[in-house]
Amino acid sequence: MDAATTTTQQSRQPAPQADLAAIKSRQQAAWSSGDYALIGTTLQIVGEDLCEALDLRAGSRVLDVAAGNGNVSLAAARRWCDVVATDYVPALLERARERAAADRLAMTFREADAEALPFPDGSFDAVVSTFGVMFTPDQPRAAAEMARVCRRGGKIGLANWTPEGFIGQLFKTIGKHVPPPAGASSPALWGTRDRISELFGRQATSIASSQRNYVFRYRTPEHWLEIFRTWYGPVLKAFGALDAQGQAALQADILALIGRFNRSGDDTMVVPGEYLEIVITRG
Repeated sequence: MDAATTTTQQSRQPAPQADLAAIKSRQQAAWSSGDYALIGTTLQIVGEDLCEALDLRAGSRVLDVAAGNGNVSLAAARRWCDVVATDYVPALLERARERAAADRLAMTFREADAEALPFPDGSFDAVVSTFGVMFTPDQPRAAAEMARVCRRGGKIGLANWTPEGFIGQLFKTIGKHVPPPAGASSPALWGTRDRISELFGRQATSIASSQRNYVFRYRTPEHWLEIFRTWYGPVLKAFGALDAQGQAALQADILALIGRFNRSGDDTMVVPGEYLEIVITRG
């Protein structure tokens, strides 16, 4: 067998298959660590903007998938919608419940997996997710579930970090130091129009999207890193997987990344985080 034949056969080897159950377990552990709500609440404006993009009407039945600390859930409830917030991390749902109680908002909370939503077909007028469903290991299945529980003529609203934006590049930077599981799809794919069309195109009559920015404002880049390293599960877990030398290298790369995006002009951090806002009309 010559070298060319060997190379051809090697190139035909199937790509490694992702162990989706293992990835989900690993992700659940990451999101259960730290306290995402301390960061998530700063993103509230994204949920408010998404509700406006959806043109939600009072009395609409709204499902928040991978709700986290409830940003878009609370925004919909403030618009007098009937809201069900779901997540597979109980601690995050509890944070959302606390916020709803503080604001005296009536909502329903239910522990649920985005890839197996426990609701009948066409149960909701709107199905939403901000920086949540994009992290599901089985992306096609999660998209299919969102479409299944949304009624025909209803809307699916998403806010997803883009690959080119700050958070997308943060994931890429972390991946250089702590490689993702073999075969895993990047969450940032949900921040591309092509991937959204691939996932939802057959079940949609229209897909509208626009690039937006959420601006991270912190005292210094080091302050941002301290907060995310302490409270944001994926960053916390990444540092925890490395020895002291590896942690120092990751820290240096993250601070360099912030430097690329920082537009403060002073010692503070003012970094635009690009995301894709998407409104899908269910066919």
